[in-house]
Amino acid sequence: MESGAGSAGSVVHDPNRRRVVITGIGCVTPLGVRVEELWANLKIGASGVGWTTVFDASRFPTKISAEVRDWTIADEGEPIERWQHCGRHTRFAAGAALQAMRDAGLPNGLESDPTRMGVYLGSGEGQQDFDSFTKMMAMSIEGGTLDVAKFTRIGLETLHPLSEVEQEPNMPAGHLAAMFNANGPNLNCLTACAASSQAIGEAVELVRRGEADVMLSGGTHSMIHPFGVTGFNLLTALSTRNDDPTKASRPFDNERDGFVLGEGAAMVVLEELEHAKRRGAKIHGELLGYGSTADAYRITDTHPEGRGASACIRMALADAGIGADTIDYINAHGTSTDVNDKVETLAIKTVFGERAYKIPVSSTKSMMGHLIAAAGATELIVCLLAIRDGIVPPTINYENPDPNCDLDYVPNVARVARCERALSNSFGFGGQNISLVVGRYTG
Repeated sequence: MESGAGSAGSVVHDPNRRRVVITGIGCVTPLGVRVEELWANLKIGASGVGWTTVFDASRFPTKISAEVRDWTIADEGEPIERWQHCGRHTRFAAGAALQAMRDAGLPNGLESDPTRMGVYLGSGEGQQDFDSFTKMMAMSIEGGTLDVAKFTRIGLETLHPLSEVEQEPNMPAGHLAAMFNANGPNLNCLTACAASSQAIGEAVELVRRGEADVMLSGGTHSMIHPFGVTGFNLLTALSTRNDDPTKASRPFDNERDGFVLGEGAAMVVLEELEHAKRRGAKIHGELLGYGSTADAYRITDTHPEGRGASACIRMALADAGIGADTIDYINAHGTSTDVNDKVETLAIKTVFGERAYKIPVSSTKSMMGHLIAAAGATELIVCLLAIRDGIVPPTINYENPDPNCDLDYVPNVARVARCERALSNSFGFGGQNISLVVGRYTG
């Protein structure tokens, strides 16, 4: 095993580059629809997993999920009518963005020069209107056979014109740009579970290069629908621990049987340091390093030696210009799947050597499930809060250690710990690997 940042390809840290800080944070998650609510529940090891209610999952192998409950866009002061034709993912994005922009002191966007503010999201596809399609199917069956012409006619007569458009993954970014008059770069990244972390990393690069002064970035997703659950069930990726939902997500535990599907959104406001200082902005932390690699292996499996993941972590450390001995906490990708947890553990040990056993590593997916495209941004916010308060959240349901997963996973109870710099890992289907390093802003 190697210690230190190691080789990181072509990454060269430039001490004179523009520094990027985080001046706003917001979230809508299964464990809290405000940042402080999420943090309070994480610290006590609460679970946001329960029976699926968004659709009838009674005939599916997996009947549980981590849903956003008891929240509407009206809770953020927005009229419901404005968003009624948008998907859940778009409404989640708008809610989290409103929180983040208000927190940053930019409720109306960057009024001085809108072209200097952009949006970069990691957003998945939206939910289809299954209720409408089911009704259309029922009305179009003649003598036990689907009348395609009648189905088409009913659809043209009854579906809203925006029904298809609003399913597109770039729609949330377009809505957010309009909300805050962000006339700068507007982009969306869809790299599965790594999407929002990659979006944040690429948004940081835009600010570093001087193409923007402020970027609203993060992720949003909801795959709690029949197609999403069917796909993951066919891949045998989801937990089927239906008899005990709150115990279903158990990263690094020897009895894990798959991940729990979650939903939600998380947003951060990234800002060039001097720009933030000139307007007296509150600074939550500094985005220090970004690493991005591909396994170039299999679509649904990580490389068994963790070559992409370990290279990605090294790259983020090198980009930050720091050594591996300066990381105080790791928020793991930690999905609760057999291969991911083993390989991520191996990658951490490969990069950090013997020190890997001394770094607290936790998976907050144990409490809120896997938010897919929104997961990385949510977990980056968790890292900021851990640095702020000197508390690392636990990995709940860690009861039967897997001998292949032998690090300090902060089992079941949050821990007071010095935390100046944290690493957040996100690894997606397709072999995409993203690591972000965030630190306390010290001037």
